[in-house]
Amino acid sequence: MALPTANPGVRLGWKEAPALGLGSASRLALPRRAAVTPHRIGRGKFPVAAISLDDYLPMRSTEVKNRTSTGDITSLRLITAVKTPYLPDGRFDLEAYDSLINMQIEGGAEGVIVGGTTGEGHLMSWDEHIMLIGHTVNCFGTRIKVIGNAGSNSTREAVHATEQGFAVGMHAALHINPYYGKTSTEGLISHFEAVLPMGPTIIYNVPSRSGQDIRPQVIEALSRFPNMAGVKECVGHERVKCYTDKGITIWSGNDDECHDSRWKYGATGVISVASNLVPALMHSLMYEGENATLNEKLLPLMKWLFCQPNPIALNTALAQLGVARPVFRLPYVPLSLEKRIEFVRIVEAIGRENFVGQTDARILDDDDFVFISRY
Repeated sequence: MALPTANPGVRLGWKEAPALGLGSASRLALPRRAAVTPHRIGRGKFPVAAISLDDYLPMRSTEVKNRTSTGDITSLRLITAVKTPYLPDGRFDLEAYDSLINMQIEGGAEGVIVGGTTGEGHLMSWDEHIMLIGHTVNCFGTRIKVIGNAGSNSTREAVHATEQGFAVGMHAALHINPYYGKTSTEGLISHFEAVLPMGPTIIYNVPSRSGQDIRPQVIEALSRFPNMAGVKECVGHERVKCYTDKGITIWSGNDDECHDSRWKYGATGVISVASNLVPALMHSLMYEGENATLNEKLLPLMKWLFCQPNPIALNTALAQLGVARPVFRLPYVPLSLEKRIEFVRIVEAIGRENFVGQTDARILDDDDFVFISRY
């Protein structure tokens, strides 16, 4: 049977149609006249339509006029993994979010990670996720670099999210290695190679969350890509130095190590949780040379922020500062009353004037918090 042709490189056949999901359909806009009506073949059997992709081009723009260069990303020293605040019904509180971003800009942050672990991207639908990236670009993209978390343990999802993120204007993508369903070294390289051609990319290595270390041989293999901006590295100083000695850009992923990583081991800067609370002090830590006194002053806050898995403490702190509503998307719940009291003391020790927001840090009661399981 002759196969009708939809357009060059896309042919309609009679196999494997179940593989065509919504994602594929959205990327292959076939003309109406290309629709095929199945013909009966033999008694009680129907053929199945399929598409073979000979010269298929991915959904990527060749327009580079306004594209951010990799160099624009590798020069950033303070990038905040920004919190996503919520309304009592669980939707995004964009007014509070915009205020947070403005405070980051005023405090000297040069970039924000949108929808990362701290921003609870794993609790968002992809529609929410891409919307928040687009909103951030639309409102703040000329004042701060917007780095969208597009990572997934599914390469297909990672590719699609990266395409969408760059389509709505993000300046760079953040990608973690496939978690839970771990793969081989060759699989890791192939996964990242699938997303790197689309735009500047930061690779995120956090074995405590992903369950798998991205070894240096993987990063070194990927460093040949022009869009490879660098690595957010959480393994420690020795790994940081291993890369910086080879000219690979590194951001410390550990607030409590970032001072030494920056000034003793060659890291470019930090992708920070603490800067949600004290952006100006974190800016000083990354820009003003070795400052053991300031680092020691901030260490109690940094340790407190990770006394439970991130972003539990940060969410609690921003609520206590009156910067975000005390609304938690489950499974996150606030820190204990004892830890909430400790935070107030930390604020007093560092100085309220150094923290975001205008109101005094409060000790919230358990009943002040709202937990959302459906949204």
